[in-house]
Amino acid sequence: LAQVGKLCSDHPTPLGAMSDEDEDVPREHEVYFAKLAEQAERYDEMAEHMHRASWMDKELDDEERNLLAVAFKNAVGQRRASWRIVCSVEETEESKGNASTATSARNFRKKIEGELMQLSATILKLLTDHLIPNARSAEAKVSYHKAQGDYHRYSCEISNDVDKTREMTWAKQAYEAGTKIAELSLPVTSGFRLGLALNHAVFYYEVMKSPTEAVRIARKAFEDAVREIDNIGEDSAKESALVMQLLRDNLTLWTADSN
Repeated sequence: LAQVGKLCSDHPTPLGAMSDEDEDVPREHEVYFAKLAEQAERYDEMAEHMHRASWMDKELDDEERNLLAVAFKNAVGQRRASWRIVCSVEETEESKGNASTATSARNFRKKIEGELMQLSATILKLLTDHLIPNARSAEAKVSYHKAQGDYHRYSCEISNDVDKTREMTWAKQAYEAGTKIAELSLPVTSGFRLGLALNHAVFYYEVMKSPTEAVRIARKAFEDAVREIDNIGEDSAKESALVMQLLRDNLTLWTADSN
């Protein structure tokens, strides 16, 4: 479905608030190295550099927010893809009665889960303790609440029982907090507002198992934007249209499934 450190060691070290040593590195250097890491497709290092830059006093600008989002989205996204593959292999080995190889796959899956949970915990701490409390613009607040919902959702996907319920609840609260801000402060054609609605709807479809609510959220966002899309500038319209297309794709898929 559509949606919008050295963390790559065998046992990644959690990233916390900045140390005195980190503060000696100028912010612009961290951002530069994050851009360099992005070009090299080394997203774990990119995440580390943007994590350090984000803890500095100055609020992130639009470009820096995007760099932070790209870094963690890719670092986590690579592991989510690996997790799905290994889960499938584990199930296949179990169905064949291959206990030894199934155990190997299970152990590898748990290793990936550990890395996923650690990365998610790192970005969630940054969002909860620093970025959200200090955000000034509505765009930043909505962007951060969306990310908060996303990483709780990713944690929920690989959790069980009480942990799964807790992550689900936190994801729901984050998406709802962002939605309230978006509805009060951003136009219906805002890419930030549309992106939040897109992922909020995916959350209801995939995690809450509530296709009716998923369709309601996605359809409202799409139809509200359609009515106003001709009243905004060309560049803004292009950005909004990209997210609207993803909303429409999901609506087509979800309504087909329900039928």
